[in-house]
Amino acid sequence: MGTKEFAAVRWQHRFGGVGRWQRGLCLALVALLIGSPAAVLLSTEQVRAQDDPLALADGQGDAAQFASISFLDNAELPPAVGQPDFAVYIEESGHTLSGVFLDYWRATGEEVMFGPPISEPFAAPDGYYSQVFERGVLQYLPSLVWTVEPFVRPMPVGRLLIGERSSGLGPLAGGKRLASGNRSPAMRPLAPDDPVVQEATAGGGIYDSVTGHTISGTFLDWYARHEGDYYLGSPLSEVVTENGQPAQWFDRGLLVETPEGVQLAPLGEQLAARLGVSTARVPSDGVPSYDESLFVKVANPFPVDAPSGPGPKRIEVSIPEQILRAYEGETLVLETFISTGLPPNDTETGRFRIRYKVPIEDMRGATDAEGNVVWVVGDGGKEPPGSIPYGVADVPNVMYVNLEAEALHGAYWHDNFGQRMSHGCINLPLPVSEFLYGWAPLGTPVTVF
Repeated sequence: MGTKEFAAVRWQHRFGGVGRWQRGLCLALVALLIGSPAAVLLSTEQVRAQDDPLALADGQGDAAQFASISFLDNAELPPAVGQPDFAVYIEESGHTLSGVFLDYWRATGEEVMFGPPISEPFAAPDGYYSQVFERGVLQYLPSLVWTVEPFVRPMPVGRLLIGERSSGLGPLAGGKRLASGNRSPAMRPLAPDDPVVQEATAGGGIYDSVTGHTISGTFLDWYARHEGDYYLGSPLSEVVTENGQPAQWFDRGLLVETPEGVQLAPLGEQLAARLGVSTARVPSDGVPSYDESLFVKVANPFPVDAPSGPGPKRIEVSIPEQILRAYEGETLVLETFISTGLPPNDTETGRFRIRYKVPIEDMRGATDAEGNVVWVVGDGGKEPPGSIPYGVADVPNVMYVNLEAEALHGAYWHDNFGQRMSHGCINLPLPVSEFLYGWAPLGTPVTVF
């Protein structure tokens, strides 16, 4: 029996602050940063006075202008929501990766999407805990932690970098509107009835009414496969040419079409230089080299196809079939029967993600006479008078996915998978839950339909 227990109150009590392991790790990273004269950390006052995320590192003056401050005083760090409590070392680039950045890097396909890390974590000029990767600057966004959206995303640098390329579209004025100036046709916003828009949408493309641009063809294919609405945002141009390659600008980066396919442009070095962040290799100092076996410690109990290579991870849950499928890229790596919510507590359908993980948890709640869940322990207080309590101790491998307190988790109390059995959660066979808990990091998309 799954539950609708939502442990928000307990989360705030147990995980509202920075964990001891995390603070120690970050202090170690601070030492690495402060030890490098190229690392620039800005004061909170400087950050809050700016709208543009790179306005304080735009080449106006040298690094001596910027105040070097304590790392932990300048950026809010992620709470403990199930991220790893250790770092890994990426030998290719000579940098460490840990916490939520490590999880989201794994969820989005390891090096496939953002490339390897090329800096250590730092406090960006916009005040966010950040790390530079080969293809962008990833940032932890605290306001999104308790939502179903990704709370790690690339820094929104598209408008600034477009302006630098003399395309005629400058950085946002006051963060609210496009700068004026001559723009190439590919940069001008298009009306919905523009022939370019009509042609794009007729061919299966989409039109963004906010920026007045379309996405179509191979760029749209990539955008759809990699949750581009979250990780890239709105298009800022039609297809242009950058360094001899077809390309398209977005809020959070640049897509380019290469002989190997569409991918994010390698803007990391340029952004690191703008931010004054060192990309020099750091010693591993005993940190283990990255390997999936550090996370996936049990064999896939129901393998389908062997992954041909890294790719974005995703989980699909079919309520009519009572089947879960896990994918890596386009490869189906696992398929299993499950048990979702039994009416009247049907499992919510929609687009979610792994947003909070706990290895073991007691789940308690209460229903009314008709079976509707009317209280869960996370609500605080006690169950309503006259309600019928229920509870399960030591529920293993809990991975919350939505805002209804529904989770993927192991179920040891029944073996009737393939039939609806729960109060809303998605019950998994124990071997499946153990495998998925390691395989699916924070940020892994979960679609329930």
